[in-house]
Amino acid sequence: MAIELEGKVYGENKLVLGEAEGELTPQQIVAELDKYIIGQKAAKKAVAIALRNRFRRRKLPPELADEIAPKNILMIGPTGVGKTEISRRLAKLTSSPFLKIEASRFTEVGYVGRDVESMIRDLVRIAVDMVKQEKIKEIESKARANVEEKLLDLLLPGGRHSSGRRRENGATAEEQKEMMRTRERLRRQLRAGLLEDRIVEIEVKEKPAPPFEFITSNGFEEIGIQIQEILPGMFGGKTKKRRVKIKEAREILMEDEEKRLIDMDQVARLAIERVEQSGIIFLDELDKVAGRESGYGPDVSREGVQRDLLPIIEGTTVSTRYGLVRTDHILFIAAGAFHVSKPSDLIPELQGRFPIRVELSPLTKEDFVRILTETENALIKQYKALLATEGVEIEFTPEAIEEIAAIAEKINEEAENIGARRLHTVMEKVMEDISFEAPNLANQKITITREYVQKQLSDILKDQDLRKFIL
Repeated sequence: MAIELEGKVYGENKLVLGEAEGELTPQQIVAELDKYIIGQKAAKKAVAIALRNRFRRRKLPPELADEIAPKNILMIGPTGVGKTEISRRLAKLTSSPFLKIEASRFTEVGYVGRDVESMIRDLVRIAVDMVKQEKIKEIESKARANVEEKLLDLLLPGGRHSSGRRRENGATAEEQKEMMRTRERLRRQLRAGLLEDRIVEIEVKEKPAPPFEFITSNGFEEIGIQIQEILPGMFGGKTKKRRVKIKEAREILMEDEEKRLIDMDQVARLAIERVEQSGIIFLDELDKVAGRESGYGPDVSREGVQRDLLPIIEGTTVSTRYGLVRTDHILFIAAGAFHVSKPSDLIPELQGRFPIRVELSPLTKEDFVRILTETENALIKQYKALLATEGVEIEFTPEAIEEIAAIAEKINEEAENIGARRLHTVMEKVMEDISFEAPNLANQKITITREYVQKQLSDILKDQDLRKFIL
């Protein structure tokens, strides 16, 4: 048995983690997050380990895998330091069903608003869409071939299908051969895109009426779809003839062909399994529902939301339109600023369901400089690209970037600390005049210096009261 961390050899089979099933290793996950988020190594590491553990668990025997509960994470830190951005980037990295939702959107059962089970139903819908897209890719070539034949039937109504079925019983052998030659000629033209504007007549289904919404134990968003399935004739499903161009007809026929070839029952089964085994929910703004109520006032349902969240997080069965879903192994990553409240203000049972706590640190001037220049979606890159569309070339000197970062840090210290979001307001004020005059500055190169930054912000920085409103 060999364990070699640097060589990534874990056991005698020398399996390089990350190659199997296209999964990313923790190091690769952190490296991807580093492209968009500066600092916060502890949070990135915790998230990377949690994601990797999902992969490890799937390789265990079923009886053991069922006993391993996910280690839910609670990220604590001020606004604008990367909590939500981590969730956004995770959604793009992972092949698992992923849902980001704000805890403040929920209300206690009995109050007007969304119940907590709706997030599981939303996650299942996302998983169904994911699996459906995968199935569409699998049957795409077959569907396109079928659509091509249907389009040829529309273009040449009396022709013969590629399978050899006769379209017209009275046609002689010679006429049949001529039709086949014509059909093949049309096929070549169709593939070359020469017939895209030709008008054909096809049958299409009428659009269904908007669904009825009733409040039930399963949530008001479910019942409308169920009624449409039970009574398709009343809520759409009828067909009518339309005259459309070939390019539009292809899309309509492709959609019908996909519905015909894809087994939605199988899609639903796979989606539910994927949600149960590898689903991830990012629960933002958990601090907004923290706190102990006195039994009255506008926030009376906050502790009730916590009590409703508890069974979902610790494991329960939720009814969805696709079937029953167990939440025992869904990974929950919660986040909150906790400025007013503290994690200890959560009910004890809920605290225990987030065993891993990570504190994100406030951003410094050095972090701001890196955010402006190093990340894939750096603000400076964005402004350069935007103004380049007007023919204006923008260049920032290193001193100007440092000045912008220093001003952002100073304002965060003296006013409310909103983290990296402060850079957006500062940058917008610095670039305001150039953005306004850009159409008149075509084919010019403009250099942003420290002096220019100070000039643009001088009046606001001097007036503390004005700074609170502008920056």
